[in-house]
Amino acid sequence: MRTKMRTVSLLVGIILTLDQATKALVSHTLALHESVPVIESFFHLTYERNTGAAFSLFAQTPAWFRQPFFLITTSVAVVALILFLRQTAETNRLMVIAIAAVLGGAVGNLVDRVLYGEVTDFLLFHWRGYYWHAFNVADSCITLGVLGLLWSSLQENRPKGKDGLFAP
Repeated sequence: MRTKMRTVSLLVGIILTLDQATKALVSHTLALHESVPVIESFFHLTYERNTGAAFSLFAQTPAWFRQPFFLITTSVAVVALILFLRQTAETNRLMVIAIAAVLGGAVGNLVDRVLYGEVTDFLLFHWRGYYWHAFNVADSCITLGVLGLLWSSLQENRPKGKDGLFAP
């Protein structure tokens, strides 16, 4: 249990540090809405501020509703993840790492919401006129963590052969 919690704490700390450092770098280097091509016609660093959630969901909702809603929702999610982590076997490394990734990302965006009332986004992918919403390190960790949780869950429920390995 102690090793699992140490691992998660370390990963959350690394994610939080990377997330906040990259957001600070972008906000101090670029002007709001400034875009710098990294790979022309595919990837730009673009400084955006997002008052909403993923895909700017709730961005137009009044701040008196939006701020408490995001703080409460994130807090409940963090508590749920910690409870889930406590029940996760230490040997299930993918699940432990995935939970840490989601926790680190959630805390990273929560810090922005508490300090600024919005989240800094800056990674912008596009192709042939189609643009994905800008996102950040925290969003990336949440997404990868959720994928890891799904994959780990699917592997746990997969039937095993006589030798203990997964059946084809």
